[in-house]
Amino acid sequence: MTEDVSYRRKPLTPEQRQARDATRRIEAEKAMREHEAAQKAFYANKERLRAERLAREQTEAKG
Repeated sequence: MTEDVSYRRKPLTPEQRQARDATRRIEAEKAMREHEAAQKAFYANKERLRAERLAREQTEAKG
């Protein structure tokens, strides 16, 4: 049994294609900014926790 797939997507007009590409570009840039901000926050927190651990270990070694 074969199904007849007679529908096709309408081809996009150049204006629609440009609008789609612009939207995708904006969304990609936004996603990259959000990712970079998350990475910066992660590493800042990692360094803070590391500094706290080292300070704690140092006081435990003295006392």
